[in-house]
Amino acid sequence: MTTIGFAMCGSYCTFEAVFKQIEVLKNLGYNIIPIMSENSYTLNTRFGDASHWHERMRDITGNRIIHTIPTAEPIGPKKMLDALIIAPCTGNTLAKLATGVTDTCVTLAAKAHLRNARPLLIAPSTNDALSNAAKNIGCLLNYKNIYFVPYGQDSFKGKPNSMVADFTLIPSALEAALEGKQLQPIVISPK
Repeated sequence: MTTIGFAMCGSYCTFEAVFKQIEVLKNLGYNIIPIMSENSYTLNTRFGDASHWHERMRDITGNRIIHTIPTAEPIGPKKMLDALIIAPCTGNTLAKLATGVTDTCVTLAAKAHLRNARPLLIAPSTNDALSNAAKNIGCLLNYKNIYFVPYGQDSFKGKPNSMVADFTLIPSALEAALEGKQLQPIVISPK
């Protein structure tokens, strides 16, 4: 059975769409190891209480949630994952990945996983994708073993710099990444 790490960062408005894809992956037969950033694990927001998301994650995956740096560290040495997905991946996490900062459980999970030359799949969700975060996306597009879920502008009139992955493409993008390929096109039409 293929084991996938599924890491979530704090783009809370996308959680419902992301959880639907976690269910799809589970139904496709993947063993899913859940990882939640410290903020996504602890903060209650207008999109739901943290405990609601914990319970839902455990119910879907049947696995314990990794949510601290010490619990993320063994991912690399133990070669725990065949692939790692970060969805949603915030601009903050994109910047940290692009510059090698590993001060959260998600960024440490990515670093630990990449040491094994296995695919990391990023599904961005950031209001500054076409401004400050653009350089970080460009940088990551050039890194070996890093792939992206195709993304596009989600509200080009109201938020002209914002881009969000099409989360429904996670299964296809994962399949391509496991074969060492980037699902194309990377940039898709606005919704």
